[in-house]
Amino acid sequence: MRRTALAALCLVAVTGAGLTGCQSGGDTASAGSQPASEQAKNSKDSKDTKEPFAGLSGGEITERALAATTGAPSLRFTGEIPDEESGGTLRLDLALDKKGDCAGTLGLGDEGEVELIKTGGTLYAKYDEAFLRAQSEGEPQADVDAVVEMMAGTWTKMAATGADAEDIAGFCDLDEVLGDAGSGSSDATRGKATTLDGTPALTLTEQDGKDRYTFYVATEGEPYLLRLESTSAADPGTITFTDFGKPVPAGKPEGEILDLDALG
Repeated sequence: MRRTALAALCLVAVTGAGLTGCQSGGDTASAGSQPASEQAKNSKDSKDTKEPFAGLSGGEITERALAATTGAPSLRFTGEIPDEESGGTLRLDLALDKKGDCAGTLGLGDEGEVELIKTGGTLYAKYDEAFLRAQSEGEPQADVDAVVEMMAGTWTKMAATGADAEDIAGFCDLDEVLGDAGSGSSDATRGKATTLDGTPALTLTEQDGKDRYTFYVATEGEPYLLRLESTSAADPGTITFTDFGKPVPAGKPEGEILDLDALG
């Protein structure tokens, strides 16, 4: 699995759709730039209709959503996307922050799952048997069996900066995961108000040829991006964002821990 698969989850649909807001000066439609009479009219209309983000275009809403989301100190994302390297489906459920800490799980199709915790400079991982066998494909059977016997279901640890940990640890860097999602411009179209997992939201859509992207933006509190859905033939998938600003449960796991660095 490559960290770029996560970039696909968070960014390919967004970037491919042109939905990468927060462009410098892009918030020119704010109330401060309008005549007082127009501001009063918009305020009255907003109160009368209770329309989310009244007076803002889809692109302007997207700019605000991406600015809020990339500015969050931490968040959790869950979803499934295609993994370019394996051709399978990458399943993710990770909480991560801008300090580089994370906790959650990664899975690849029917090839097992790994539970991750990264805290400070240490990466803890617990692999199931299916994952270990899939990642050891082509190796001598006796060697694979020995690895499974030693590691399956057991917490391991290694330096997060080591060569063996680099790809997985990259999933834990929130700034790197979100990349340039906060730059660019948007042609998104406003959709209907809805509720997503109990949170009031506004849908926005973007069409790029046959590819369609749907975004859900919170309409109460910070305008966070709550969900991204892509029907792109190349990059289909869905990601849901939650737990904005909440501490990441990235404590050292209890019980036996196998030090992989010490094994050489």
